[in-house]
Amino acid sequence: MSVRDLADYPWDAVAPFRERAAAHPDGIVDLSIGSPIDPTPEIIRAALAEATDAHAYPQTVGTAELREAIVDWYARRRGVPDLRPDNVLPTIGSKELVALLPTLLGLGPGDRVVHPRVAYPTYEVGARVAGATPVPADDPAEWPEGTRLIWINTPGNPDGRTWTRDELAAAVRRARELGAVLASDECYAELGWDGPWASEPVPSVLDPRVTGGTRSGLLSVYSLSKQSNLAGYRAAFVAGCARVVGDLLAARKHLGLMPPAPVQHAMAVALRDDEHVAAQKELYRERRALLLPAIQAAGFRVDGSEAGLYLWATEGRDAWESMERLAGLGILGGPGAFYGDFSAEHVRLSLTAPTERVARAAERLRASTP
Repeated sequence: MSVRDLADYPWDAVAPFRERAAAHPDGIVDLSIGSPIDPTPEIIRAALAEATDAHAYPQTVGTAELREAIVDWYARRRGVPDLRPDNVLPTIGSKELVALLPTLLGLGPGDRVVHPRVAYPTYEVGARVAGATPVPADDPAEWPEGTRLIWINTPGNPDGRTWTRDELAAAVRRARELGAVLASDECYAELGWDGPWASEPVPSVLDPRVTGGTRSGLLSVYSLSKQSNLAGYRAAFVAGCARVVGDLLAARKHLGLMPPAPVQHAMAVALRDDEHVAAQKELYRERRALLLPAIQAAGFRVDGSEAGLYLWATEGRDAWESMERLAGLGILGGPGAFYGDFSAEHVRLSLTAPTERVARAAERLRASTP
């Protein structure tokens, strides 16, 4: 399979609902796509500006400054104390890594790539582009022989599912039984809300209490798009098994996959500053506190969503019908059908809209209570 064989980009199907929502007298509240709308912190913007004399080619491996900042960040924020610079690698955002990882690992026909049942679609896309077979399965006991790569997503997009340390350890054991690389997409890890995640950090697959004493075959993927409002910078990284990271580095050198030098400096500055991350989380907390009770009052059940950037909601009917109802209220969501065959009755509502607009959405939802 090639990229020419991929289906049309699914978000094009949302256009009619966007038009209807935009016709609302008070305007549209767009909760469909999780693209940050808050300003990039000034400390990061200043770092980008001071690094613009970027006359030489950037390093695919990342600058020493950036690699050290990533290592320090994992120790400080993710409970992973013993990484070295050869365990980490910057990427051009996380989506390109998700899409290319099966290809970069040399997977092809006959290989299986496991991904969550309710999932960001790029996991499946990456498997198909490499010619491998995507397998949606959450339970490690259901991961089949012939699996070469396993994706987990914690906290999950769109459903906010968050794996405990015990669950992660079980996933690691099964991946090693299969001889598979286990890649954990942890891009929403700073956004814990309910249950244990209200008071303790979301665990990483690289946590020593998870790994069994070795990082062999394990990868953690992270992005600064959400915690630092750097979606436009394409700023992300992968960390874990030095052997696998080394293989990825060699392939990425050949392909020219290198983050721009000014972005690398800005990433290092962002990773060293926790204050702006805490401030951004409070903005999302405020929006969530407005939207969650309102969507429940409107007759929706919110599933999962204990962490992450979204509310995963259902009113027990086809998601496109819910999309139509929401569009009539001037609210645009994301249909569950975009996230696999197991979520046809859910809609995803993002917290990335201005607080004032989220408050308007909450007012409309409460007024529509059945």
